[in-house]
Amino acid sequence: MRLDDIEESTNVEDRRGQSSGGFGGGFGLPSRSGGGLGFGTLIILGIVAWVFGISPSILIGGAEMVNSTIGSRTSQQAPAPRPAGGKSDADQQFVSRVLKSTETVFSEQLAKQLNVRYQPPRLVMFSGATRSACGSAQSAMGPFYCPLDKTVYLDTSFFAEMKNRLRAGGDFAYAYVIAHEVGHHVENQLGILPKVQEMQQRVGRKEANALSVRVELMADCLAGIWAHFNQTRLDMGDIEEALNAANQIGDDKLQKASQGYAVPDSFTHGSSAQRMEWFTRGYKSGQIRACDTFGNRGS
Repeated sequence: MRLDDIEESTNVEDRRGQSSGGFGGGFGLPSRSGGGLGFGTLIILGIVAWVFGISPSILIGGAEMVNSTIGSRTSQQAPAPRPAGGKSDADQQFVSRVLKSTETVFSEQLAKQLNVRYQPPRLVMFSGATRSACGSAQSAMGPFYCPLDKTVYLDTSFFAEMKNRLRAGGDFAYAYVIAHEVGHHVENQLGILPKVQEMQQRVGRKEANALSVRVELMADCLAGIWAHFNQTRLDMGDIEEALNAANQIGDDKLQKASQGYAVPDSFTHGSSAQRMEWFTRGYKSGQIRACDTFGNRGS
């Protein structure tokens, strides 16, 4: 993906190298009895972190993984601190330019398609752990969006996890991660996340999981819309990178890798096929209404 002609977003805060004030408390993932993904190894934790793209403390249907080793992994394997502020490095330039491209797309398209004024999210880059309004953000939890402070939290060491553990490397795959999290911000601004949270509190686990799946697939579709309006910057193979990433983090594929079989009722983010389908739907249409996963269920 070619980003050289895009200026850097002013909504990025670099906390790398800053003290997190301790790792205690984790992210407050609520424990549930029965079922669950059962990912117990550190390697799988690094992969599954991506699955929790939105704060599980806000979307209760997303709380499928609780493991006491998260804190120890973060403290033992946190990347070396980097000075905060100052001249931007390659990671910051990449993240800032991708974020700026999402600001341009959604500012234009929300106004044009829905007559809604877009208010961009903040994005915090951190190393190891930091604080968010949703609790302690840890690198082992992967990138996530916190609706309470309207901020995306990202430790870019996760990109290495994608490449080395998930076999989903590539600059466009990494950009897709950021666009997916920004998609959650769009959902929040449209009032979808609060409504889903309220609905989840009134239904059982199976129904709550299904609602969480719809939220995640919509974020995938919105990421596809972002890609649609950046087609002139795409290199050959970029879309394939995003689809590969979507395929690798499908609930069915992750569950089969960890326990040998999939339990559809426990899905919180959608199958590989669904994630690829909804990204493609957004990419081909460029229409926000085409991403209505609640009214238009697709496959």
